[in-house]
Amino acid sequence: MFKPLIVFALAFYLPFNGLFGFLSGSKKANPNANTGTLEMMIVSKGNVSLDLDLEAVNGFRSRGKMEKGPAQFQIEKDSYFKVVAFENELRGALPGSMALNPENFPELPAKLSESYKNLVLERAPFGEHHEMVIRDAKLGFKFFNIEGHLMAYEPNGRTFQVKGGRVLMSNDFAATLGRPDDAGKQVGTISVDATLKVIEVAEIADGGVEKQTLPPDPDNAGTRPGPDVVVGDVFGLTQFGSSGDYVGLALGTTSCNYGTVDLNWFRLPNNDHPVIPQNMYRMSANGDRFEQIGQSSVKHAFTALTQNLCQLGCNGTGGSRLGSGCSDPYSAGLNAGPNLGHRAWINPFDGFYPDGNSATPPNNHSGHSHDSTTHRILTHKDDLNVSLNSGATYYAEGQYITPHEYDHCQSNPGECNMYNNVSYRQYGVSGTTSFSFSPIGSTVREAAAIEAWTGATFVPFEPVPGVDGTGIVAYKVTQINSTTWHYEYAVYNENLDRAIGSFAVSKEVDASATSIGFHSPPQHPGTANDGTGGSGFSESPWTASTSDTEVSWSTELFATNANANAIRWGTLYNFRFESNQPPVLGDATIGFFKTGSPITVQVMRPNSGSVAGVSVAGRVTTQAGTPAGRTAVAMIAPGGEITWTLTNPFGFFNFTDVTPGFTYDVVPSSKLYTFTAQQVEVNGNITGVNFVGVPRTDD
Repeated sequence: MFKPLIVFALAFYLPFNGLFGFLSGSKKANPNANTGTLEMMIVSKGNVSLDLDLEAVNGFRSRGKMEKGPAQFQIEKDSYFKVVAFENELRGALPGSMALNPENFPELPAKLSESYKNLVLERAPFGEHHEMVIRDAKLGFKFFNIEGHLMAYEPNGRTFQVKGGRVLMSNDFAATLGRPDDAGKQVGTISVDATLKVIEVAEIADGGVEKQTLPPDPDNAGTRPGPDVVVGDVFGLTQFGSSGDYVGLALGTTSCNYGTVDLNWFRLPNNDHPVIPQNMYRMSANGDRFEQIGQSSVKHAFTALTQNLCQLGCNGTGGSRLGSGCSDPYSAGLNAGPNLGHRAWINPFDGFYPDGNSATPPNNHSGHSHDSTTHRILTHKDDLNVSLNSGATYYAEGQYITPHEYDHCQSNPGECNMYNNVSYRQYGVSGTTSFSFSPIGSTVREAAAIEAWTGATFVPFEPVPGVDGTGIVAYKVTQINSTTWHYEYAVYNENLDRAIGSFAVSKEVDASATSIGFHSPPQHPGTANDGTGGSGFSESPWTASTSDTEVSWSTELFATNANANAIRWGTLYNFRFESNQPPVLGDATIGFFKTGSPITVQVMRPNSGSVAGVSVAGRVTTQAGTPAGRTAVAMIAPGGEITWTLTNPFGFFNFTDVTPGFTYDVVPSSKLYTFTAQQVEVNGNITGVNFVGVPRTDD
């Protein structure tokens, strides 16, 4: 964690002879070299006073009352404005910035007012004419340059001050105001009073790093034991290209470390950092189908920042680790970059992928060319075309896979955070061949996009806990008419390395299975060095078959084709059919592709016509507890069919031969009382559906 920043500090703040000795790795004594303690610090908290001449900034003399006094700002906690001290003596600041949270709002030009909440005080990169500047953190627009300032450091209290800084109007701001002659004109002064926090320490001996130590840990900003990366936000879904029938999309993702342990973030060629895949989904057919329509390759993470999106309170650690409580954003442009790696190299449960210096680097792009969809979220245009998808809703999903969570889990049983690394967000879509996207609502954290399927039932499964990952079977049964039901199943693999190669739904002998269907997302074409031998993963549809007792689908065997169209990690496949029999709870069988015995899960599947329905019973009383005898009670099926029954003299009612597998509305009806309807999910015999009548007050 230390060496990159410490080397950077040495390069700029120690004499050349000491630096040379360090970089050469020499341990030979050098009486002219520096020896002592070098500390790297960031701004923990503080205030900034920006005393502007408002008339000079606005370019006119006010005739009314213009707010007097300086613009006051609180410095955002643990801003990554880096200060270096050697033997308790200030040696200067490294490039970085402190975010400024305004406490008052003076009258300012429109351009500055629009950016006022996004301002940062920045130590500019080395070589810039002005050491410090003020700019808009989001737009990068520079408003002011600062000169003539003095920096002071008091080691006992670790206080840091900037005094006497002259604030000069930048060339760009002057041009925007239509006053280019005001560029470089002094329009105010600035001062900073801050407290620093040590983040890195090195003992320097004869100009070389003799010992590196961590300062005492601050209070952990995260709340969960171990490292725990969560997708805190997905944003900026954008089309980046088009080729033939497909478009290439990308999505921005911001990671948050909810854990109490800093998360390893060592960039390639090191293989201890997160990888970031992205997926696209569509819900259609009046909500009866939820399908994956796109998937990307993976972004290899690099250089963690120290933001605080998840409001946990970042501990200030960045670079080669994502600090406890910290967040790190990757824009859609970064996640769309051409240097993405193929999913085939990655074990999604333990996070392993080859080292970048190995014979099989995980993002080797030699031997193949890119078009504008390569490695991005590959999506068929027809799946987005609004004229072909009336009423459809869309969901974008981001995921982080990291080896550090698994490694920590092995050493610390019970501190295993490999199961919550997916988040999603709904998007609106516009266009027929070229597409734009707009977010709908906020990011749903720590949930797979499949969980947005309205009205579905979700069955998680974990074939070998602690050895491999998890998945979800979701299902929804829709009654088409009095004799036909549609059965829809979605099988999602979150992080199972073994993958899924078959799926079967049990049924009764007299239950038909027609209109059998299958859906899988597009696969990226094979390329050299993609982990599949250049073949890519197959898109061949699964083979469907029926017997008296089940409907089944399967892909090729792993032994036959290791690149067969299996349900690999981060993908969702669909299976569907229609039947002449209503649903009942029964078995579905999941078969695995690479290794492992099949498992069964409970889903709704076709019943037998010879099996009697179930009963729904309850009682109707008044507020005084008196039985409401001879009261009509209605049961309303999802299709609108109504069945009536009457309570007996004691207020009891009983519906028999009710078709299970649906949610019914049940409500009594009376001229004397009003009742609140109840929704009853019927999967077996039900009792205790009770109602209390409230006397009517209407005329």
